[in-house]
Amino acid sequence: MRIWNAAYSAQPAEVVRVRSAREVSAAVRQARRSGLPLSVLGGGHDWAGRSVRPGALVIDMSGMRTVVVGDGIAVFDGGARALDVMEAAVDSGCSLVTGTQGSVGATGLALGGGYGPMAGVGGLASDTIVGAEVVLADGSIVTVDDSHEPDLFWALRGGGGNFGVVTALRVELLSIPTVYTGTIMFHADQAIDVLGDWIDMAPTLPDELNVRPGLATGPDGTPVVYLVPTWAGDPAEGAAYFGRLESLGEPLLSQAAQAPLTEGLRTGDQMYGLSDRSYVIRTRSLPMPELTSAAVAALAKAAATRSSPLSAINMHHLHGAGVRVPADSTAFANRRQHLMVEIIASWNEGDAAPHESWAEDTERLLDPYALPGGYPNMIGPDRQQQAADAYGPNAPRLLSIKQRYDPDGVFSATPLP
Repeated sequence: MRIWNAAYSAQPAEVVRVRSAREVSAAVRQARRSGLPLSVLGGGHDWAGRSVRPGALVIDMSGMRTVVVGDGIAVFDGGARALDVMEAAVDSGCSLVTGTQGSVGATGLALGGGYGPMAGVGGLASDTIVGAEVVLADGSIVTVDDSHEPDLFWALRGGGGNFGVVTALRVELLSIPTVYTGTIMFHADQAIDVLGDWIDMAPTLPDELNVRPGLATGPDGTPVVYLVPTWAGDPAEGAAYFGRLESLGEPLLSQAAQAPLTEGLRTGDQMYGLSDRSYVIRTRSLPMPELTSAAVAALAKAAATRSSPLSAINMHHLHGAGVRVPADSTAFANRRQHLMVEIIASWNEGDAAPHESWAEDTERLLDPYALPGGYPNMIGPDRQQQAADAYGPNAPRLLSIKQRYDPDGVFSATPLP
């Protein structure tokens, strides 16, 4: 089966294309009776290919994409994509806390955390979950929220798809249909100055401004450092902040406009959508605002040694609403201000070894400056210790809930400690 990452292809034993929670329940029971391992395919964007396991029964929810919006709440099927939900939200005068690509499964992203351009005003995508419909390991179908299965509700908000098949999710929306956003690119030789000055500025920035920095290859093949600001407020104020960010260096490119968040998701798909690319991804979290000049230099050095022009270092700034959530109120534990770093090794063809080595070398280069753990949605399948560090003091409760709801380990979407 074809998934987003061309580096992974698997031959499952059976694929069950489902349209309802009842059909999902029947598929779970079938897998249990037959002794087959089980995986769940939604958007198919897990870089490690865990949505399609070799020799497994794959529950394919990609046809379950209904979205209903009303009274500031979106209810969507487990196979809905981020763009599906955002389009429905924008049509109703709202927007969704989600990531940067429209083709990513909205449910899988939210279950593991979900960084994105609205994190300052809305928190993580997992913070917006108010309820779910879940098929458990025994095939039973349960409704989950603050009052029903509260422990499972706690685990679903950041613990990943490790507790059952989430066939529907209910999330709170933001009353913000459009944002002022754009891209500012500088030559990579300005990376240390631009990133260093932005880090100095970051503590003074309001919740309404989210800036996603990164290091990549520009449209003309030039190595660049970029800033992607998203302002969720008055466009005139957004333009003023945009000007401050432009002044951090000498831009090669600068563009901004008021636009619905659907446009950003479509742009993300153009950059990292379905293609013949292969990927290896690593993740680290860097503390803010005390990130040192040595750490910034390490980021610049890593970008300069990329093994492929398709590789990149993308970063997400968690601040504002996302850091005001108590660390123990959901499974997602890292609630201090930080930069989540995506180390993305990407190539079209040829030997994977140099690209895997670059990702590993970059990870090691950042280790001295990083917080323990990383982003659960991007931690590799063999990284149990990194997962333990990511969940920190929440790990014992998470594992206790796993034992209660899935004692046989039927579900393994992302690593647990």
